[in-house]
Amino acid sequence: MLAVLLGAVAGTARAAAPKVPDHIVFPVVGPVQYVDDFGAPRSGGAHQGNDLMSAKRSPAVAAEAGTVKYWTTSRSAGCMLYLYGQSGTVYYYIHLNNDLTLKNDNRGKCVKGTAYTVGNGARVQAGQQIAYVGDSGDANGLASHLHFEVHPGGGRAVSPYPYLQKAYKLLFAAKAGAPFSLTLTGTVASAAADRLVVNVATSQAWPSGLTLTKLNRPIAVTVPATALVQTIAPTLRTVASVTLATKGQKVVVWTQPAPTTLKAQRADDGVLTSALIQLG
Repeated sequence: MLAVLLGAVAGTARAAAPKVPDHIVFPVVGPVQYVDDFGAPRSGGAHQGNDLMSAKRSPAVAAEAGTVKYWTTSRSAGCMLYLYGQSGTVYYYIHLNNDLTLKNDNRGKCVKGTAYTVGNGARVQAGQQIAYVGDSGDANGLASHLHFEVHPGGGRAVSPYPYLQKAYKLLFAAKAGAPFSLTLTGTVASAAADRLVVNVATSQAWPSGLTLTKLNRPIAVTVPATALVQTIAPTLRTVASVTLATKGQKVVVWTQPAPTTLKAQRADDGVLTSALIQLG
Protein backbone atom coordinates (compact mmCIF):
# COMPACT_ATOMS: atom_id res chain seq x y z
CA MET A 1 0.00 0.00 0.00
CA LEU A 2 2.86 2.38 0.89
CA ALA A 3 4.49 1.71 -2.45
CA VAL A 4 1.21 2.48 -4.22
CA LEU A 5 0.82 5.74 -2.31
CA LEU A 6 4.40 6.79 -3.03
CA GLY A 7 3.90 5.98 -6.69
CA ALA A 8 0.74 8.08 -6.80
CA VAL A 9 2.52 11.01 -5.16
CA ALA A 10 5.40 10.74 -7.60
CA GLY A 11 2.98 10.61 -10.52
CA THR A 12 1.19 13.73 -9.27
CA ALA A 13 4.51 15.55 -8.92
CA ARG A 14 5.42 14.64 -12.48
CA ALA A 15 2.05 15.81 -13.74
CA ALA A 16 2.41 19.11 -11.87
CA ALA A 17 5.91 19.84 -13.20
CA PRO A 18 6.02 23.29 -14.82
CA LYS A 19 6.03 23.30 -18.61
CA VAL A 20 6.45 25.93 -21.27
CA PRO A 21 3.12 27.09 -22.75
CA ASP A 22 2.33 25.54 -26.12
CA HIS A 23 2.08 29.00 -27.67
CA ILE A 24 4.18 31.81 -26.25
CA VAL A 25 4.32 35.31 -27.71
CA PHE A 26 7.28 35.75 -30.07
CA PRO A 27 9.68 37.93 -28.02
CA VAL A 28 10.58 40.46 -30.74
CA VAL A 29 8.18 42.60 -32.76
CA GLY A 30 9.43 43.49 -36.23
CA PRO A 31 11.54 41.83 -38.93
CA VAL A 32 13.55 38.97 -37.39
CA GLN A 33 15.89 36.30 -38.68
CA TYR A 34 16.94 33.31 -36.62
CA VAL A 35 18.04 29.68 -36.81
CA ASP A 36 18.18 26.88 -34.27
CA ASP A 37 21.64 27.68 -32.87
CA PHE A 38 20.93 26.20 -29.44
CA GLY A 39 23.90 24.10 -28.33
CA ALA A 40 26.25 25.63 -30.92
CA PRO A 41 29.85 25.93 -29.65
CA ARG A 42 30.76 29.31 -28.15
CA SER A 43 33.87 30.54 -26.37
CA GLY A 44 32.08 30.27 -23.03
CA GLY A 45 30.50 26.89 -23.75
CA ALA A 46 27.50 25.61 -25.65
CA HIS A 47 25.00 28.27 -26.75
CA GLN A 48 22.08 28.28 -24.32
CA GLY A 49 19.50 30.09 -26.46
CA ASN A 50 18.59 31.33 -29.92
CA ASP A 51 19.86 34.62 -31.35
CA LEU A 52 17.00 36.63 -32.85
CA MET A 53 18.58 39.04 -35.30
CA SER A 54 16.67 42.31 -35.44
CA ALA A 55 17.15 46.05 -35.76
CA LYS A 56 18.53 47.98 -32.81
CA ARG A 57 15.81 49.17 -30.43
CA SER A 58 13.22 46.78 -31.86
CA PRO A 59 10.56 46.08 -29.22
CA ALA A 60 11.26 43.07 -27.01
CA VAL A 61 7.98 41.84 -25.53
CA ALA A 62 6.91 39.45 -22.79
CA ALA A 63 6.63 35.85 -24.00
CA GLU A 64 3.93 35.31 -21.37
CA ALA A 65 2.48 37.15 -18.40
CA GLY A 66 4.82 37.34 -15.44
CA THR A 67 7.29 39.44 -13.47
CA VAL A 68 10.42 41.19 -14.72
CA LYS A 69 13.72 41.26 -12.86
CA TYR A 70 16.71 43.32 -14.09
CA TRP A 71 20.23 41.91 -14.32
CA THR A 72 22.70 44.70 -15.01
CA THR A 73 26.14 43.46 -13.96
CA SER A 74 27.12 40.84 -16.55
CA ARG A 75 30.05 41.63 -18.86
CA SER A 76 29.09 38.89 -21.29
CA ALA A 77 25.30 39.38 -21.27
CA GLY A 78 25.37 43.17 -20.94
CA CYS A 79 21.95 44.56 -20.14
CA MET A 80 19.61 41.63 -19.55
CA LEU A 81 16.46 40.68 -17.70
CA TYR A 82 14.65 37.65 -16.41
CA LEU A 83 10.96 37.19 -17.11
CA TYR A 84 9.42 34.90 -14.51
CA GLY A 85 6.43 33.56 -16.44
CA GLN A 86 3.21 32.58 -14.70
CA SER A 87 3.67 29.05 -16.09
CA GLY A 88 6.84 28.67 -14.00
CA THR A 89 9.06 29.12 -17.06
CA VAL A 90 11.89 31.66 -16.75
CA TYR A 91 12.91 33.50 -19.93
CA TYR A 92 16.27 35.28 -20.34
CA TYR A 93 16.46 38.41 -22.51
CA ILE A 94 20.15 39.15 -23.18
CA HIS A 95 22.20 41.84 -25.03
CA LEU A 96 19.56 44.54 -24.58
CA ASN A 97 20.21 48.06 -25.79
CA ASN A 98 22.83 50.27 -24.13
CA ASP A 99 23.16 52.94 -26.85
CA LEU A 100 21.70 56.45 -26.75
CA THR A 101 21.67 56.70 -30.55
CA LEU A 102 21.18 54.21 -33.37
CA LYS A 103 24.97 54.00 -33.55
CA ASN A 104 27.07 51.74 -31.34
CA ASP A 105 27.95 54.53 -28.87
CA ASN A 106 27.77 52.50 -25.60
CA ARG A 107 26.80 55.71 -23.79
CA GLY A 108 23.68 54.33 -22.16
CA LYS A 109 23.24 52.35 -18.97
CA CYS A 110 21.11 49.35 -18.11
CA VAL A 111 18.16 51.45 -17.03
CA LYS A 112 14.53 52.00 -17.92
CA GLY A 113 14.26 54.08 -21.08
CA THR A 114 17.50 52.74 -22.57
CA ALA A 115 17.51 48.97 -22.06
CA TYR A 116 14.10 48.43 -20.43
CA THR A 117 10.60 49.84 -20.84
CA VAL A 118 9.20 48.67 -17.50
CA GLY A 119 10.46 48.96 -13.95
CA ASN A 120 12.42 46.32 -12.07
CA GLY A 121 9.92 43.96 -10.46
CA ALA A 122 7.06 45.01 -12.75
CA ARG A 123 4.22 42.60 -13.38
CA VAL A 124 3.58 42.46 -17.14
CA GLN A 125 1.05 41.00 -19.52
CA ALA A 126 1.86 38.68 -22.42
CA GLY A 127 2.89 40.77 -25.44
CA GLN A 128 3.69 43.87 -23.38
CA GLN A 129 6.92 45.58 -24.37
CA ILE A 130 9.55 45.10 -21.68
CA ALA A 131 12.84 46.05 -23.35
CA TYR A 132 14.73 47.09 -26.48
CA VAL A 133 16.89 44.84 -28.67
CA GLY A 134 20.56 45.87 -28.68
CA ASP A 135 24.17 44.68 -28.73
CA SER A 136 25.43 45.10 -25.17
CA GLY A 137 27.87 42.80 -23.42
CA ASP A 138 30.05 40.58 -25.60
CA ALA A 139 27.75 41.32 -28.57
CA ASN A 140 29.19 44.86 -28.64
CA GLY A 141 29.88 45.94 -32.21
CA LEU A 142 28.19 42.88 -33.68
CA ALA A 143 24.78 42.79 -35.33
CA SER A 144 22.07 43.73 -32.85
CA HIS A 145 20.03 40.79 -31.65
CA LEU A 146 18.12 39.33 -28.74
CA HIS A 147 19.69 36.27 -27.15
CA PHE A 148 16.58 34.46 -25.89
CA GLU A 149 16.65 31.54 -23.45
CA VAL A 150 13.88 29.29 -22.13
CA HIS A 151 14.21 27.60 -18.71
CA PRO A 152 11.19 25.40 -17.85
CA GLY A 153 10.50 25.57 -14.13
CA GLY A 154 13.55 27.80 -13.75
CA GLY A 155 15.81 24.82 -14.47
CA ARG A 156 18.25 24.08 -17.25
CA ALA A 157 17.89 25.81 -20.62
CA VAL A 158 16.09 24.04 -23.44
CA SER A 159 16.04 24.97 -27.11
CA PRO A 160 13.68 27.91 -27.68
CA TYR A 161 13.38 27.02 -31.37
CA PRO A 162 10.26 24.78 -31.28
CA TYR A 163 8.47 27.35 -29.10
CA LEU A 164 9.49 30.22 -31.37
CA GLN A 165 8.24 28.31 -34.41
CA LYS A 166 4.75 28.07 -32.85
CA ALA A 167 4.78 31.48 -31.16
CA TYR A 168 2.23 34.23 -31.82
CA LYS A 169 3.89 36.99 -33.83
CA LEU A 170 2.52 40.41 -32.97
CA LEU A 171 1.75 43.13 -35.52
CA PHE A 172 2.62 45.91 -33.08
CA ALA A 173 3.74 46.61 -29.52
CA ALA A 174 1.81 48.95 -27.25
CA LYS A 175 0.70 49.24 -23.65
CA ALA A 176 -2.56 47.43 -22.90
CA GLY A 177 -5.46 49.84 -23.34
CA ALA A 178 -3.47 52.37 -25.37
CA PRO A 179 -5.17 53.40 -28.64
CA PHE A 180 -3.89 51.94 -31.91
CA SER A 181 -4.90 51.52 -35.53
CA LEU A 182 -3.41 49.58 -38.42
CA THR A 183 -3.05 49.93 -42.16
CA LEU A 184 -3.08 46.51 -43.81
CA THR A 185 -2.02 46.17 -47.44
CA GLY A 186 -2.40 43.01 -49.48
CA THR A 187 -4.88 41.11 -51.63
CA VAL A 188 -8.41 39.85 -51.07
CA ALA A 189 -8.72 36.22 -49.96
CA SER A 190 -12.50 36.28 -49.44
CA ALA A 191 -15.24 38.82 -48.84
CA ALA A 192 -18.67 38.80 -47.23
CA ALA A 193 -20.98 41.62 -46.23
CA ASP A 194 -19.58 41.79 -42.68
CA ARG A 195 -16.17 40.11 -43.02
CA LEU A 196 -13.09 40.51 -45.20
CA VAL A 197 -10.09 38.19 -45.24
CA VAL A 198 -6.91 39.82 -46.52
CA ASN A 199 -3.66 38.12 -47.46
CA VAL A 200 -1.60 40.83 -45.77
CA ALA A 201 1.79 41.69 -47.22
CA THR A 202 2.46 44.89 -45.23
CA SER A 203 1.22 46.20 -41.91
CA GLN A 204 1.81 49.69 -40.53
CA ALA A 205 0.88 50.53 -36.95
CA TRP A 206 -0.17 53.87 -35.50
CA PRO A 207 1.10 55.69 -33.45
CA SER A 208 4.40 53.76 -33.38
CA GLY A 209 4.89 53.81 -37.14
CA LEU A 210 6.19 50.22 -37.02
CA THR A 211 6.03 48.74 -40.52
CA LEU A 212 6.22 45.01 -41.18
CA THR A 213 6.74 43.75 -44.72
CA LYS A 214 6.63 40.37 -46.49
CA LEU A 215 4.11 39.08 -43.94
CA ASN A 216 2.20 36.77 -46.30
CA ARG A 217 -0.39 36.31 -43.57
CA PRO A 218 -4.20 35.97 -43.83
CA ILE A 219 -6.02 38.35 -41.47
CA ALA A 220 -9.82 38.47 -41.07
CA VAL A 221 -11.30 41.88 -40.27
CA THR A 222 -14.86 42.75 -39.34
CA VAL A 223 -16.71 45.03 -41.77
CA PRO A 224 -19.40 47.02 -39.92
CA ALA A 225 -22.21 48.83 -41.72
CA THR A 226 -20.40 52.11 -41.01
CA ALA A 227 -17.23 51.11 -42.88
CA LEU A 228 -16.50 53.13 -46.01
CA VAL A 229 -15.73 50.97 -49.05
CA GLN A 230 -14.11 52.50 -52.12
CA THR A 231 -12.70 51.37 -55.43
CA ILE A 232 -9.83 53.25 -57.06
CA ALA A 233 -10.15 51.83 -60.57
CA PRO A 234 -10.96 53.27 -62.97
CA THR A 235 -11.68 56.23 -60.68
CA LEU A 236 -12.06 56.66 -56.94
CA ARG A 237 -15.67 56.02 -55.95
CA THR A 238 -17.65 54.72 -53.01
CA VAL A 239 -19.44 51.40 -53.47
CA ALA A 240 -22.29 49.79 -51.60
CA SER A 241 -20.56 46.69 -50.23
CA VAL A 242 -17.23 44.97 -49.83
CA THR A 243 -18.82 41.90 -51.46
CA LEU A 244 -17.88 43.50 -54.80
CA ALA A 245 -14.27 42.55 -54.02
CA THR A 246 -12.81 39.66 -55.98
CA LYS A 247 -10.25 37.12 -54.88
CA GLY A 248 -6.71 38.33 -55.57
CA GLN A 249 -7.75 41.98 -55.90
CA LYS A 250 -5.42 44.52 -54.31
CA VAL A 251 -6.78 46.00 -51.09
CA VAL A 252 -5.82 48.42 -48.32
CA VAL A 253 -7.66 48.32 -44.98
CA TRP A 254 -7.52 51.06 -42.35
CA THR A 255 -8.77 49.74 -39.01
CA GLN A 256 -10.83 51.68 -36.51
CA PRO A 257 -8.86 53.14 -33.58
CA ALA A 258 -9.26 50.78 -30.63
CA PRO A 259 -7.64 50.00 -27.27
CA THR A 260 -4.69 47.62 -27.41
CA THR A 261 -5.31 44.01 -26.39
CA LEU A 262 -3.24 40.88 -26.92
CA LYS A 263 -5.94 39.59 -29.30
CA ALA A 264 -5.62 42.75 -31.37
CA GLN A 265 -1.82 42.55 -31.38
CA ARG A 266 -2.07 38.98 -32.65
CA ALA A 267 -4.82 39.97 -35.13
CA ASP A 268 -7.07 37.17 -33.95
CA ASP A 269 -9.92 36.29 -36.28
CA GLY A 270 -12.41 39.17 -36.52
CA VAL A 271 -10.94 41.25 -33.67
CA LEU A 272 -9.82 44.09 -35.96
CA THR A 273 -12.62 46.30 -37.28
CA SER A 274 -12.31 48.17 -40.57
CA ALA A 275 -13.02 51.88 -40.91
CA LEU A 276 -12.02 52.31 -44.57
CA ILE A 277 -11.47 49.69 -47.27
CA GLN A 278 -9.93 50.64 -50.59
CA LEU A 279 -10.07 48.11 -53.43
CA GLY A 280 -7.53 48.32 -56.23
